[in-house]
Amino acid sequence: MGTILFFTFMGCLALGVPIAFSIAAAGIVTIIAGDVNLLIVVQRLFASTDSFSLVAIPYFILAGDLLARGQMSKTLVAFAEACLGKMKGGLSAVSVLASMFFAAISGSGAATTAAVGSSMIPELEKRGYEVDRSAALIAAGGCIGVVIPPSVPMVLYAVIAEQSVTRLFKNGFFPGFMMGGILIAISLYQAKKLKYPDGKAFSFKNMIATFKVAIWSLIMPLIILGGIFSGYFTPSEAAGVAVVYSMFASMFIYRDLTLKELGQIILGSGRTSAVIMIIIACSGIFGWALANWQIPEVIAEGVLAISSNKYIILSLIAVIVLIAGVFMETSSAIILLTPVFLPLIKMLGIDLIHFGLIFTIGIAIGMITPPVAIDLFVASSITGLPIEQISKKVVPYLIGLIIVFFIYIYLPIFIPSLIL
Repeated sequence: MGTILFFTFMGCLALGVPIAFSIAAAGIVTIIAGDVNLLIVVQRLFASTDSFSLVAIPYFILAGDLLARGQMSKTLVAFAEACLGKMKGGLSAVSVLASMFFAAISGSGAATTAAVGSSMIPELEKRGYEVDRSAALIAAGGCIGVVIPPSVPMVLYAVIAEQSVTRLFKNGFFPGFMMGGILIAISLYQAKKLKYPDGKAFSFKNMIATFKVAIWSLIMPLIILGGIFSGYFTPSEAAGVAVVYSMFASMFIYRDLTLKELGQIILGSGRTSAVIMIIIACSGIFGWALANWQIPEVIAEGVLAISSNKYIILSLIAVIVLIAGVFMETSSAIILLTPVFLPLIKMLGIDLIHFGLIFTIGIAIGMITPPVAIDLFVASSITGLPIEQISKKVVPYLIGLIIVFFIYIYLPIFIPSLIL
């Protein structure tokens, strides 16, 4: 049955069938082959989306879209430049820092790339930076958007793996900062090597002025994450608060959002959310087929026959995750692969929160690995450069992120209390 499931899924993908319907088709064909009542298909379509935690997904997507097109993202960039813009190549570091700021309020890699790229790329070009290299850096910084909380992929993983969204969020900061640190280090090395210009002279007065303007944007992650971690509201409620806050700030504080634009943004966010929810619904059929014929357990036993060392197995899984990120969109990969990996992870005694973070980081890296590289597509649309040109320049950042990925896998060996 596993063979039927796998080959049906791969065959549909090869024929160009959208991934949601490929997932559903594979599950339905397997169910028919197993002579199971087809009523289970309808039941799983509804049951897989019947989770309160999933409410957070459309809200975080909408909040990210609201922030990406408004003044709030520009104020974050201005504040970041006031803090770090003086050093040689400092504007590159500012781009990464701005991505980290934005990641803490958007939960989306594409939104992070769009918001920071639209503000920073024209300024980087004006200061003499190479446009393709700048676009590549900002696309790589967009990967941090789904690692630093809040994070849509973390919510998806938490629902599927039945883990705490709050615990995932608490532990997402450290790998996110690691990713930001390696990108800043690489960008500053390149700035020195390519002799990029020094930034503007540091001014404490300018930093205070930009901070005053950006304070409404900086408060937002404190409200969202502070509310979650303190227990005042759930992640789903926090997502709703994020939408209300971003709408209020955009319409009444920065005054750069009209009702007509709001309607267009809501419509676009609705489309994105609908795509993710359809994938989740269809994955319910696929997941039921996996569980009914105990396919993940068979895979787990086969892998354990290779080695029983959990870190060797994690390395093998990490390679699979990186490869999946090359060909699959972030949400699809998490929805599809989590049920496959979970039995193996449980058998090895690996912390499911640690694994969730490893999975999120690995899939996030896929956002800059063609052919399915959403961050590169966003950067290409902003600059007008062909994606092939940006892809060449993203290689150093890609290598740096992969190094961080594997470091984080093995960190619990050296820091046993890493997971909160």
